[in-house]
Amino acid sequence: MSSRVTFSHAAESYVQHGGEPRFLAPLLARFGPEPVDQITPLAVRQAAEEAYPDASPATRNRQFLTPARAILYHAHEMGWRMPARIRPFRAPKARGEPPASRRWMERFVEQCDADGLPHLAACLLFMNLTGARISEAIALLGRDVDLRRRTALLVKTKTEVNSLRYMPEHLTERIRDLDPGPEARVFRYTSRFSVNERIAAVCHRAGLPYKSSHRAGRHAFATNALNGGVSVRVAMDAGGWKTSSIFLETYTHTIDAGRTVRDLFDAQHHRDQF
Repeated sequence: MSSRVTFSHAAESYVQHGGEPRFLAPLLARFGPEPVDQITPLAVRQAAEEAYPDASPATRNRQFLTPARAILYHAHEMGWRMPARIRPFRAPKARGEPPASRRWMERFVEQCDADGLPHLAACLLFMNLTGARISEAIALLGRDVDLRRRTALLVKTKTEVNSLRYMPEHLTERIRDLDPGPEARVFRYTSRFSVNERIAAVCHRAGLPYKSSHRAGRHAFATNALNGGVSVRVAMDAGGWKTSSIFLETYTHTIDAGRTVRDLFDAQHHRDQF
Protein backbone atom coordinates (compact mmCIF):
# COMPACT_ATOMS: atom_id res chain seq x y z
CA MET A 1 0.00 0.00 0.00
CA SER A 2 1.24 3.44 -0.91
CA SER A 3 0.57 6.63 1.00
CA ARG A 4 1.22 8.53 -2.24
CA VAL A 5 -2.33 7.78 -3.38
CA THR A 6 -4.49 10.67 -2.29
CA PHE A 7 -8.18 10.72 -1.56
CA SER A 8 -8.71 12.85 -4.68
CA HIS A 9 -7.02 10.21 -6.81
CA ALA A 10 -9.12 7.46 -5.22
CA ALA A 11 -12.31 9.47 -5.80
CA GLU A 12 -11.39 10.05 -9.46
CA SER A 13 -10.74 6.33 -9.93
CA TYR A 14 -14.02 5.52 -8.17
CA VAL A 15 -15.99 7.69 -10.62
CA GLN A 16 -14.10 6.24 -13.60
CA HIS A 17 -15.16 2.78 -12.47
CA GLY A 18 -18.83 3.73 -12.45
CA GLY A 19 -19.19 5.46 -9.08
CA GLU A 20 -21.70 8.24 -8.56
CA PRO A 21 -20.05 11.71 -8.44
CA ARG A 22 -22.94 13.32 -6.58
CA PHE A 23 -22.11 14.59 -3.06
CA LEU A 24 -18.34 14.33 -3.61
CA ALA A 25 -17.56 18.06 -3.36
CA PRO A 26 -17.58 18.28 0.49
CA LEU A 27 -15.50 15.11 0.71
CA LEU A 28 -12.89 16.41 -1.70
CA ALA A 29 -12.79 19.77 0.08
CA ARG A 30 -12.01 18.02 3.36
CA PHE A 31 -9.86 15.03 2.37
CA GLY A 32 -8.67 15.76 -1.20
CA PRO A 33 -4.86 15.91 -0.74
CA GLU A 34 -4.68 13.48 2.19
CA PRO A 35 -3.19 10.00 1.68
CA VAL A 36 -6.14 7.68 1.32
CA ASP A 37 -4.62 5.06 3.62
CA GLN A 38 -4.36 7.58 6.46
CA ILE A 39 -8.06 8.53 6.65
CA THR A 40 -9.74 7.01 9.69
CA PRO A 41 -13.44 6.23 10.27
CA LEU A 42 -13.50 8.72 13.16
CA ALA A 43 -12.14 11.46 10.90
CA VAL A 44 -14.90 10.76 8.37
CA ARG A 45 -17.64 10.98 11.03
CA GLN A 46 -16.21 14.23 12.41
CA ALA A 47 -15.95 15.68 8.91
CA ALA A 48 -19.59 14.78 8.24
CA GLU A 49 -20.66 16.77 11.30
CA GLU A 50 -18.56 19.72 10.18
CA ALA A 51 -19.84 19.60 6.59
CA TYR A 52 -23.50 19.26 7.61
CA PRO A 53 -23.76 20.85 11.07
CA ASP A 54 -27.54 21.32 10.97
CA ALA A 55 -28.45 18.20 9.00
CA SER A 56 -30.25 15.15 10.30
CA PRO A 57 -28.35 11.90 10.93
CA ALA A 58 -30.00 10.40 7.85
CA THR A 59 -28.75 13.26 5.67
CA ARG A 60 -25.21 12.97 7.01
CA ASN A 61 -25.28 9.24 6.35
CA ARG A 62 -26.62 9.62 2.82
CA GLN A 63 -24.65 12.64 1.63
CA PHE A 64 -21.32 12.14 3.38
CA LEU A 65 -20.79 8.73 4.98
CA THR A 66 -22.19 6.66 2.12
CA PRO A 67 -20.01 8.21 -0.63
CA ALA A 68 -17.01 8.20 1.74
CA ARG A 69 -17.52 4.48 2.39
CA ALA A 70 -17.82 3.82 -1.33
CA ILE A 71 -14.55 5.59 -2.14
CA LEU A 72 -12.62 4.02 0.71
CA TYR A 73 -13.96 0.58 -0.23
CA HIS A 74 -12.92 1.20 -3.82
CA ALA A 75 -9.46 2.19 -2.56
CA HIS A 76 -9.31 -1.08 -0.63
CA GLU A 77 -10.22 -3.04 -3.77
CA MET A 78 -7.46 -1.23 -5.66
CA GLY A 79 -4.95 -2.23 -2.97
CA TRP A 80 -4.39 1.31 -1.71
CA ARG A 81 -5.56 0.86 1.89
CA MET A 82 -7.01 -1.57 4.41
CA PRO A 83 -10.81 -1.81 4.63
CA ALA A 84 -12.55 0.78 6.81
CA ARG A 85 -15.71 0.25 8.81
CA ILE A 86 -17.48 3.57 9.35
CA ARG A 87 -20.37 3.52 11.79
CA PRO A 88 -23.41 5.43 10.49
CA PHE A 89 -25.04 8.12 12.56
CA ARG A 90 -27.99 6.70 14.45
CA ALA A 91 -31.16 7.80 12.72
CA PRO A 92 -34.72 7.05 13.80
CA LYS A 93 -36.04 4.11 11.85
CA ALA A 94 -38.84 4.92 9.45
CA ARG A 95 -41.74 2.80 10.59
CA GLY A 96 -44.08 1.41 8.01
CA GLU A 97 -42.10 2.71 5.04
CA PRO A 98 -43.51 0.81 2.07
CA PRO A 99 -41.36 -1.03 -0.43
CA ALA A 100 -41.15 -0.02 -4.08
CA SER A 101 -44.42 -0.50 -5.94
CA ARG A 102 -44.62 -1.99 -9.42
CA ARG A 103 -45.32 1.47 -10.84
CA TRP A 104 -42.25 2.83 -9.03
CA MET A 105 -40.12 0.10 -10.58
CA GLU A 106 -41.51 0.78 -14.05
CA ARG A 107 -40.71 4.48 -13.77
CA PHE A 108 -37.26 3.76 -12.34
CA VAL A 109 -36.36 1.39 -15.17
CA GLU A 110 -37.66 3.87 -17.74
CA GLN A 111 -35.33 6.53 -16.29
CA CYS A 112 -32.38 4.11 -16.28
CA ASP A 113 -33.02 3.34 -19.93
CA ALA A 114 -33.18 7.05 -20.74
CA ASP A 115 -29.94 7.65 -18.82
CA GLY A 116 -28.08 4.78 -20.45
CA LEU A 117 -27.77 2.74 -17.24
CA PRO A 118 -28.69 -0.82 -18.34
CA HIS A 119 -26.63 -2.51 -15.60
CA LEU A 120 -28.37 -0.56 -12.83
CA ALA A 121 -31.83 -1.30 -14.25
CA ALA A 122 -31.03 -5.00 -14.59
CA CYS A 123 -29.49 -5.16 -11.10
CA LEU A 124 -32.53 -3.64 -9.40
CA LEU A 125 -34.92 -5.79 -11.43
CA PHE A 126 -32.90 -8.86 -10.47
CA MET A 127 -33.31 -8.12 -6.76
CA ASN A 128 -36.95 -7.12 -7.18
CA LEU A 129 -37.90 -10.26 -9.10
CA THR A 130 -35.77 -12.91 -7.36
CA GLY A 131 -35.45 -11.65 -3.78
CA ALA A 132 -31.65 -11.55 -4.00
CA ARG A 133 -29.74 -9.40 -1.52
CA ILE A 134 -27.61 -6.56 -2.86
CA SER A 135 -24.43 -8.41 -1.83
CA GLU A 136 -25.60 -11.47 -3.78
CA ALA A 137 -26.58 -9.45 -6.85
CA ILE A 138 -23.25 -7.64 -7.21
CA ALA A 139 -21.33 -10.90 -6.67
CA LEU A 140 -23.22 -12.72 -9.45
CA LEU A 141 -20.89 -13.89 -12.25
CA GLY A 142 -21.76 -14.64 -15.84
CA ARG A 143 -20.93 -18.34 -15.41
CA ASP A 144 -23.65 -18.65 -12.74
CA VAL A 145 -26.43 -17.49 -15.06
CA ASP A 146 -28.24 -20.01 -17.28
CA LEU A 147 -30.15 -17.98 -19.86
CA ARG A 148 -31.78 -21.03 -21.42
CA ARG A 149 -33.24 -22.26 -18.14
CA ARG A 150 -33.68 -18.68 -16.89
CA THR A 151 -31.92 -19.34 -13.61
CA ALA A 152 -29.18 -17.69 -11.57
CA LEU A 153 -27.10 -19.45 -8.93
CA LEU A 154 -26.26 -17.31 -5.90
CA VAL A 155 -23.03 -18.82 -4.63
CA LYS A 156 -22.42 -18.93 -0.85
CA THR A 157 -25.17 -16.57 0.14
CA LYS A 158 -25.78 -15.09 3.60
CA THR A 159 -27.23 -18.46 4.64
CA GLU A 160 -23.91 -20.10 3.65
CA VAL A 161 -25.55 -22.35 1.03
CA ASN A 162 -25.94 -21.88 -2.69
CA SER A 163 -29.37 -20.67 -3.75
CA LEU A 164 -30.97 -21.09 -7.17
CA ARG A 165 -33.21 -18.24 -8.33
CA TYR A 166 -35.64 -18.30 -11.24
CA MET A 167 -35.82 -15.26 -13.51
CA PRO A 168 -38.87 -13.95 -15.42
CA GLU A 169 -38.48 -13.65 -19.16
CA HIS A 170 -38.10 -9.85 -19.34
CA LEU A 171 -35.32 -9.96 -16.72
CA THR A 172 -33.57 -12.76 -18.61
CA GLU A 173 -33.64 -10.71 -21.80
CA ARG A 174 -32.07 -7.72 -20.05
CA ILE A 175 -29.24 -9.87 -18.73
CA ARG A 176 -28.79 -11.42 -22.18
CA ASP A 177 -28.36 -7.90 -23.57
CA LEU A 178 -25.64 -7.17 -20.98
CA ASP A 179 -23.69 -10.14 -22.37
CA PRO A 180 -21.46 -10.72 -19.31
CA GLY A 181 -18.41 -12.93 -19.70
CA PRO A 182 -18.14 -16.11 -17.60
CA GLU A 183 -15.81 -14.51 -15.02
CA ALA A 184 -17.30 -11.01 -15.18
CA ARG A 185 -19.71 -9.53 -12.67
CA VAL A 186 -23.10 -9.51 -14.38
CA PHE A 187 -24.06 -6.04 -13.16
CA ARG A 188 -20.47 -4.62 -13.00
CA TYR A 189 -20.91 -3.01 -9.57
CA THR A 190 -18.55 -4.03 -6.79
CA SER A 191 -20.02 -2.10 -3.85
CA ARG A 192 -23.56 -1.82 -2.50
CA PHE A 193 -22.81 1.81 -1.67
CA SER A 194 -22.22 2.54 -5.36
CA VAL A 195 -25.54 0.93 -6.27
CA ASN A 196 -27.48 2.93 -3.69
CA GLU A 197 -25.78 6.15 -4.75
CA ARG A 198 -26.81 5.53 -8.35
CA ILE A 199 -30.36 4.67 -7.25
CA ALA A 200 -30.60 7.99 -5.40
CA ALA A 201 -29.40 9.92 -8.46
CA VAL A 202 -31.87 8.19 -10.79
CA CYS A 203 -34.73 8.77 -8.33
CA HIS A 204 -33.84 12.47 -8.26
CA ARG A 205 -33.94 12.74 -12.04
CA ALA A 206 -37.18 10.75 -12.29
CA GLY A 207 -38.93 12.66 -9.50
CA LEU A 208 -39.35 9.44 -7.51
CA PRO A 209 -39.11 9.00 -3.73
CA TYR A 210 -35.83 7.33 -2.84
CA LYS A 211 -35.99 3.60 -2.22
CA SER A 212 -32.87 1.76 -1.16
CA SER A 213 -31.74 -1.40 -2.95
CA HIS A 214 -33.35 -3.36 -0.11
CA ARG A 215 -36.72 -1.56 -0.28
CA ALA A 216 -36.82 -1.81 -4.07
CA GLY A 217 -35.44 -5.35 -4.12
CA ARG A 218 -35.84 -7.99 -1.44
CA HIS A 219 -38.51 -6.11 0.52
CA ALA A 220 -40.65 -5.52 -2.58
CA PHE A 221 -40.18 -9.13 -3.72
CA ALA A 222 -41.71 -10.48 -0.50
CA THR A 223 -44.62 -8.07 -0.56
CA ASN A 224 -45.40 -8.56 -4.24
CA ALA A 225 -45.22 -12.36 -3.94
CA LEU A 226 -47.74 -12.46 -1.09
CA ASN A 227 -50.04 -9.91 -2.68
CA GLY A 228 -49.86 -11.97 -5.86
CA GLY A 229 -51.45 -14.88 -4.03
CA VAL A 230 -48.59 -17.28 -3.26
CA SER A 231 -48.32 -18.82 0.19
CA VAL A 232 -45.91 -17.61 2.85
CA ARG A 233 -43.92 -20.83 2.53
CA VAL A 234 -43.56 -20.51 -1.24
CA ALA A 235 -42.51 -16.84 -0.99
CA MET A 236 -39.95 -17.66 1.72
CA ASP A 237 -38.45 -20.56 -0.24
CA ALA A 238 -38.32 -18.55 -3.47
CA GLY A 239 -36.48 -15.67 -1.79
CA GLY A 240 -34.27 -17.74 0.52
CA TRP A 241 -35.77 -16.79 3.90
CA LYS A 242 -35.35 -19.27 6.74
CA THR A 243 -37.33 -17.69 9.60
CA SER A 244 -41.04 -17.00 9.14
CA SER A 245 -41.25 -14.51 12.02
CA ILE A 246 -38.61 -12.23 10.46
CA PHE A 247 -40.19 -12.63 7.03
CA LEU A 248 -43.68 -11.66 8.19
CA GLU A 249 -42.73 -8.89 10.60
CA THR A 250 -40.07 -7.21 8.50
CA TYR A 251 -40.69 -7.64 4.82
CA THR A 252 -44.39 -7.88 4.09
CA HIS A 253 -46.98 -5.20 3.44
CA THR A 254 -50.46 -6.17 2.30
CA ILE A 255 -52.40 -4.07 -0.19
CA ASP A 256 -56.01 -3.20 0.74
CA ALA A 257 -56.02 -5.79 3.52
CA GLY A 258 -59.29 -4.57 5.01
CA ARG A 259 -61.07 -4.60 1.67
CA THR A 260 -59.75 -8.07 0.89
CA VAL A 261 -61.05 -9.52 4.17
CA ARG A 262 -64.38 -7.68 3.79
CA ASP A 263 -64.90 -9.12 0.31
CA LEU A 264 -64.04 -12.58 1.63
CA PHE A 265 -66.65 -12.30 4.40
CA ASP A 266 -69.22 -10.98 1.91
CA ALA A 267 -68.62 -13.98 -0.33
CA GLN A 268 -68.91 -16.38 2.61
CA HIS A 269 -72.14 -14.74 3.73
CA HIS A 270 -73.69 -14.97 0.26
CA ARG A 271 -72.75 -18.65 0.01
CA ASP A 272 -74.36 -19.33 3.39
CA GLN A 273 -77.61 -17.70 2.22
CA PHE A 274 -78.10 -20.06 -0.69
